[in-house]
Amino acid sequence: MTTTLTAKTTAISTRTTPVTAKWRSGLLYASVVAVVACCLAPFYWMLVSSLRRTSDIFDTSLVPSPVSFENYRAVFDPAQGFGRALLNSLVVAGVTTVLALVLATFTAYAMARLEFRGKRLILTLVIATSMFPVVSIVVPLLKLFTDVGWINTYQAMIVPSMSFALPLAVWNLTTFFRQMPDELEHAAMVDGCTRGQAFRKVIVPLAAPGIFTTAIITFIAAWNEFLIALSMTNKPDMQTAPVAISKFTGATTYETPFGSQMAAGVLVTVPLVVMVLLFQRRIVAGLTAGAAK
Repeated sequence: MTTTLTAKTTAISTRTTPVTAKWRSGLLYASVVAVVACCLAPFYWMLVSSLRRTSDIFDTSLVPSPVSFENYRAVFDPAQGFGRALLNSLVVAGVTTVLALVLATFTAYAMARLEFRGKRLILTLVIATSMFPVVSIVVPLLKLFTDVGWINTYQAMIVPSMSFALPLAVWNLTTFFRQMPDELEHAAMVDGCTRGQAFRKVIVPLAAPGIFTTAIITFIAAWNEFLIALSMTNKPDMQTAPVAISKFTGATTYETPFGSQMAAGVLVTVPLVVMVLLFQRRIVAGLTAGAAK
């Protein structure tokens, strides 16, 4: 009797397993689609709104009809100075990323390999410095940069951005370097390399996924920075793209140029999307490096 019941239970389980697997698979795909739709919906609406005519900007249809590029022409009106703003954003974000990456690579390697007192405390302080809200340091920095004559300069935007980008880069790369075995340097030094050569020729190439991922995160943060750029510049030719978008003006005093702002938002977002799509394999490799160790 017991054998019969066991056989029936096994048969039922066997019959229901494929159905359960299909439900789980369907639920998984539905969840992924929901998350992707939630993330992409704002960008899609921004793109659709940028392709509407000014008279149709409050239309709620999912597809613009007719498609118009007047907002993009308005964005690149010389009076807006948006082209110069894009160049300023590229300079600030690019320099911030390069400097933060160079300093963070050496610092993180030292923190991962050297043993000394207070190392854990130093790492805690490094990450703690990035937790201060930007608004709390803007006024002191504004006073300092005014005294040294840095207002309306690139360094007035790069240095404060470094104070937030560098701690994050150090923390990420320290974790990455810790996952790399010490035997890599030892083997290189046995073959005749110095410690510096082992770092340059062995460790840095192997750490490329983690370094690249950190560079992408740093660049995106610097590219989207708004409050510091707004506070440290008052000349239109020194403003970054986010600041320039916030100061777009309409045809009249009381008109808000929603269409132009949407078009500018698309132009600011597209380089980041393209960069992530082109280098997605390296980004994923950096994020998952050491996960199976």
